Amino acid sequence: MDTAALRASWHKVAGFGGQVTLFFYSSLFLANPGTREMFPVSMAGQRDKLFGALGHVVSNVDDLDSAVPFLQQLGRDHRKFSVQAEHYPAVGGALLKTLEHFLGEDWTPELAADWTAAYGLVSEVMLTAANETAENTPPWWEAEIVRHERRSIGVAVLTVRLDRPMHYLPGQSFSLETQIRPRVWRYFTPANPPRDDGLIELHVRLIDGGAVSTALVQAAGVGDVLKLGAPVGTGLTLDHKQDVVLMCAGTGLAPFKALLGQIAQEGFQRRTHLFLGARSGVEFYDHLAVKAFDRALPHLTVVPTVLDDARFRGPRGHPTEVALRYGQWHDQEFYLCGSPTMVKDGMDLLRTAGIGEHRIHVEDFTSQVGPAFHTIASSQKDLGL
Repeated sequence: MDTAALRASWHKVAGFGGQVTLFFYSSLFLANPGTREMFPVSMAGQRDKLFGALGHVVSNVDDLDSAVPFLQQLGRDHRKFSVQAEHYPAVGGALLKTLEHFLGEDWTPELAADWTAAYGLVSEVMLTAANETAENTPPWWEAEIVRHERRSIGVAVLTVRLDRPMHYLPGQSFSLETQIRPRVWRYFTPANPPRDDGLIELHVRLIDGGAVSTALVQAAGVGDVLKLGAPVGTGLTLDHKQDVVLMCAGTGLAPFKALLGQIAQEGFQRRTHLFLGARSGVEFYDHLAVKAFDRALPHLTVVPTVLDDARFRGPRGHPTEVALRYGQWHDQEFYLCGSPTMVKDGMDLLRTAGIGEHRIHVEDFTSQVGPAFHTIASSQKDLGL
């Protein structure tokens, strides 16, 4: 398999922009009409996301250590879209037809054979992982909303009850679908460790133009049933016994509440600092729960910080800036959760301060995907700052 030729041909096709994805989906739906109902009503956001996932697969097809874990998760994640074995050849056929159309005279028999082999590898790994997972994991869980609290104009806290047990690690995420916005999945992170009663707390911030967040905050109510995908990601999980520094903003608090719940159950004393950021003091929507953890955990230090509030008497600045001013950190592990900008800025600050990459932890579920390599953008978690 000539991987250099694969990359070069992909680069050329990608240069045609949105025309490529439009042609691909048109070919897929025309030849396989039943696949259309697997996708959202609006395809506007769907089309552009195809390139990211396909590009990742193609660019790593000769690096199995990198590609196989991604493809395995891809296959497992497809189960929630009711993807069956017969859908893989349909997608492959549409992909090859699209490449042939845009490459023109560059579409040689040799290149066609390489693309066929590459897609065959991709589909085989995905399908094998999906079949193995199907033996002991449902394609999705149903979760009934049993409590819906509007904490502010833009934030709601939902409590849902699972229809069956789900094992997840505190800090892991899962994708979520509401029938108010069918076939549109977004990622959320539970705000509590697994419970025997199957209850999960979700923090949802209203995003401008966000279909799922708007539905959950403004339209969903008690009794509505959501679908939850399998838990993914280990970026924010605790797999060590080091002391930790948690830095978050907005509803980025959710995974850290789950971690604090785990820390409360641990059999050793882990020193923990929580730097909780917001734009102003009124945005601390879950302060009662944070105070409860502060009282219950003797080795927890909570430091609220704001960006802009003349009435706030605590420190100001990015949570990471405040953390770095707070003290010397020699062997602690650093965890960041918030908007993409907040996380990126925080990582830059930590690197500048000499904190090694291996000590910095962020969410890592953004590579999860949907039908026909639909990359789901990072869960609409525009978490503040």
